[in-house]
Amino acid sequence: MTSALTETAPVLHASEGPLAGRLVVDLSRALAGPHAAMMMGDLGARVIKIENPGSGDDTRGWGPPFVGPADEPQATYFMSCNRNKESLALDLKSEDGRTVLRQLLERADVVVENFRPGVLERLGFSTDAMHSINPRLVILSITGFGHDGPESHRSGYDQILQGEAGLMSLTGSGPGDPQRVGVPIADLLSGMYGAYGVVAALLEREHTGRGQVVRTSLLASLVGVHAFQGTKVTVAGEEPEAQGNHHPSIAPYGLFRCRDGSVQISVGSEKLWAAFTSAFGIDTNGLNTNADRVRNRTRIIEVVETVFADYDAEPLLAKLEAAGVPAGKVRTLKEVYEWPQLVSQGLLVDVEHPRLGSVTLPGPPLRFFDNAAGAESTRRSHTAPPLLNQHGDGVREWLASTEVD
Repeated sequence: MTSALTETAPVLHASEGPLAGRLVVDLSRALAGPHAAMMMGDLGARVIKIENPGSGDDTRGWGPPFVGPADEPQATYFMSCNRNKESLALDLKSEDGRTVLRQLLERADVVVENFRPGVLERLGFSTDAMHSINPRLVILSITGFGHDGPESHRSGYDQILQGEAGLMSLTGSGPGDPQRVGVPIADLLSGMYGAYGVVAALLEREHTGRGQVVRTSLLASLVGVHAFQGTKVTVAGEEPEAQGNHHPSIAPYGLFRCRDGSVQISVGSEKLWAAFTSAFGIDTNGLNTNADRVRNRTRIIEVVETVFADYDAEPLLAKLEAAGVPAGKVRTLKEVYEWPQLVSQGLLVDVEHPRLGSVTLPGPPLRFFDNAAGAESTRRSHTAPPLLNQHGDGVREWLASTEVD
């Protein structure tokens, strides 16, 4: 048995990227799983998204904003996590739906699912069943709280997990002001970890000939990025708290007010501290080391903002750059998407949508370079997030016209 696509397969997008020739069956919905599958599509895999007939992925109804014709509005939320995919509507409770899914699994390299534990088993597609269909299949399974343990039964929603995993206790103006991150960071991180795990499993399959199950969760993804805040607890035995826009272990590092707004600076070494204080004539008495400055954070903030009060933001940023001190502004997202630096990195892609016409989407964050050829090999052609069942007929025709070796 082989999971590679045959030469007759009607690939509906350009076959470019390190995962070109791989088939991903995306059974997931909402954000975590779809984001993982989109990352694989960005890398060149063919991704077939399985959706409920009639309603499709939940995120097709998450809005406003909606764009497009009044009788067929398109949710921008759905468009954020489903580029480079084909859509096939299947009722997995029907014999037809199960038959088509079985055919897809026979040909697939990867399946992505984020059902609650036990749902796929009830549909007849447990991990054992899927591996009996295709032993080379890599199965990515994402849950909220983990696949086992005393709270594995709980539904996983991003903001709930931001609270449960401690992230909100670190985010906000202070200990009494817990705040969520402004994007669904638990969903996005679990998708990223999941895609990373899939690529590792595909690499290992080259040696073993067998697929395996890759599991992660919203809980695990957030604990995985606790970083120095986690070791502050496990090693130092201390309880981290929210500190607003200032770093808990480096000073001065954060958002500081100036005459007409604010700027951000990062003075992350003693060399930078010397350059910073020299440029602005700051008295370093009692603030010679980073540890001194962290212990005297309130004083540091007052000293820096007193100096910055004489400057408008733009000339201040210019002076900081001249001194070699890392600094920046706080941009709105509109400003970000108009920023020439963002455009230069390929972080905007234009696609043709069947209802909206030409649409610009935030693009993939990875770039690839063929050093021997001296050229960039990043995938350039992308497809728009699909309409519900847009590719249903084409996928069924392909399944009917191909065989599994």
